[in-house]
Amino acid sequence: MKTQKTIFLFLFLFSLLFSVQASDLFIEAESFSKKGGWVVDQQFMDLMGSSYLMAHGMGAPVKDAATVIEFSSTGRYYVYVRTYNWTSPWSKGDGAGKFKVIINEEELPVTLGATGYKWEWQKAGEVEIQKKQVEIRLQDLTGFNGRCDALYFTTAENRIPPDETEALASFRKVKLHLSEKPLEKGDYDLVVVGGGIAGMSAAISAARLGCRVALVNDRPVLGGNNSSEIRVHLGGRIGNKPYPELGGLQKEFGPSRGGNAQPKEYYEDDKKQAAIAAEKNITLFPSYRVFDVEKNGNSIRAVIAKHIETGEEIRLTAPLFSDCTGDGTIGFLAGADYSMGREGKSEYNEETAPQTGDKMTMGTSVQWYSIDTGKASFFPIFSYGVRFNDLNAEKVTMGEWTWETGMNYDQIKDFERIRDYGLMVVYSNWSYLKNDFMEDNRYKNRKLEWVAYVAGKRESRRLLGDHVLTENDIRNFVEYPDASAPTTWTIDLHYPDPENTKHFPDAEFKSIAKHIPVHPYPIPYRCLYSRNVDNLFMAGRNISVTHVALGTVRVMRTTGIMGEVVGMAASLCKKYQTTPRGIYREHLDDLKTLMRKGVAKKGLPDNQQYNQGSTLGDK
Repeated sequence: MKTQKTIFLFLFLFSLLFSVQASDLFIEAESFSKKGGWVVDQQFMDLMGSSYLMAHGMGAPVKDAATVIEFSSTGRYYVYVRTYNWTSPWSKGDGAGKFKVIINEEELPVTLGATGYKWEWQKAGEVEIQKKQVEIRLQDLTGFNGRCDALYFTTAENRIPPDETEALASFRKVKLHLSEKPLEKGDYDLVVVGGGIAGMSAAISAARLGCRVALVNDRPVLGGNNSSEIRVHLGGRIGNKPYPELGGLQKEFGPSRGGNAQPKEYYEDDKKQAAIAAEKNITLFPSYRVFDVEKNGNSIRAVIAKHIETGEEIRLTAPLFSDCTGDGTIGFLAGADYSMGREGKSEYNEETAPQTGDKMTMGTSVQWYSIDTGKASFFPIFSYGVRFNDLNAEKVTMGEWTWETGMNYDQIKDFERIRDYGLMVVYSNWSYLKNDFMEDNRYKNRKLEWVAYVAGKRESRRLLGDHVLTENDIRNFVEYPDASAPTTWTIDLHYPDPENTKHFPDAEFKSIAKHIPVHPYPIPYRCLYSRNVDNLFMAGRNISVTHVALGTVRVMRTTGIMGEVVGMAASLCKKYQTTPRGIYREHLDDLKTLMRKGVAKKGLPDNQQYNQGSTLGDK
């Protein structure tokens, strides 16, 4: 924090000195008032310090993004744009995501996004600003995910902002006149970060039991992997022993239809939004991404979040926090103990674990589907280093969970590359089928209708609690006194598809699943709170389990049940003025009483679809 303040002060003083000699203007692309067909992508803010605009047109150029800006003075300006040639890891030629900048109908000469190999400032050209108020537009040229982070106008040539994340963040604050201190947005009983099924369930459960809850979600829609942005069905079962009332919340906001990679309406985003809006004790903060925490000893005191479009920063305080981010982001920022990758067999003596531990994880899916238009449909040639032919092409009209990438990359640090490779193989394969496949009549009339750009991640950090759930616990049905949320899915672990590996060694994009049937198993409550951050709960795929055990607990109906339990425990923490660990040690019977009762509305129809993940039966 001291380093950030020093950088901020230096850049502020530099800005004052620089302003005497030159005029400049900094604009975040994601703040454009009219997004056109461009989308806001926030998934990599932790890596690059900001969200950005992306032209996700699936091969057809999208409508221009536009905004009106005000210059302090007229004159000749040099224009720099921060962008990324996203196909550069696989192709050394011009990139796929090309776009141009237009100022008051004047097109700047340089095509952007075509060169380079990292996020960088590229010169777009020069422009004479004759009136202080001007319109800027981003013109997509390809429809292939061109991306723009920010634009910088300066009367001094070659004077560009820094690229290093921390320095650029401070530069942004100075140039956008953002307050160094975040806005205070209130004190709550519980702050839940992450608006997927686990986070929604935690928030509603706690709210109905009397807690004032802040729910922070870094997308404008709720539901996480079950939202219309990612489109994964709800797996697992609710209504199981020993606490059959758990999971009932999903009857209230879960979609009535199942299936992966289905049309948008299948996922019923509005139903999820309405469920949260109906709870008077929940304050929702949509489109805010938490990037920092404040601590007091071993406890979190506050979280700091940034709006993914405006850059506004807010501060939320509470005695209790729940990390439902999937990536364990809040725990990581707070210094919580965590694991990532596969444990070796010797660590927990798990039968399915590899002999030696490694960094391999289950991967990330970019799902997609096509439709028959009834007439010939054009798709551009897309060839950027990943070659398809009749032997290796996937001759399909849709791709769901098996289109999975990044198992041998870091699902945090390499996540943009992982997502981009998912896009790369979808476009490359589809281009081959449309333009080169000899039996093209099968695809002549088909077009890409939907390709996810928000990637569906399965595994990253797992925060460690007072108990680490293992394969042995589940397969041997070890019953602990703090048994809570039942998991019903198989131990479902994903591996690179050997057939795909034959054609794409070390660059697979297809997976296989290996299932180990289990009895429905109640997860110990001690897996749902951090062992070294005293006031931190977790619910979702980031709970305290081994890689092998994650295979059963990670599906969304199960993570939703975890969220309900966390909400109940949080209400007891408030009642008894204690910590998550204190509930286990002194108030476990109270928690069991709440789990028996449940918090869901009674008498609702069961909307469970896709409950596969076969178990050995109830126990």
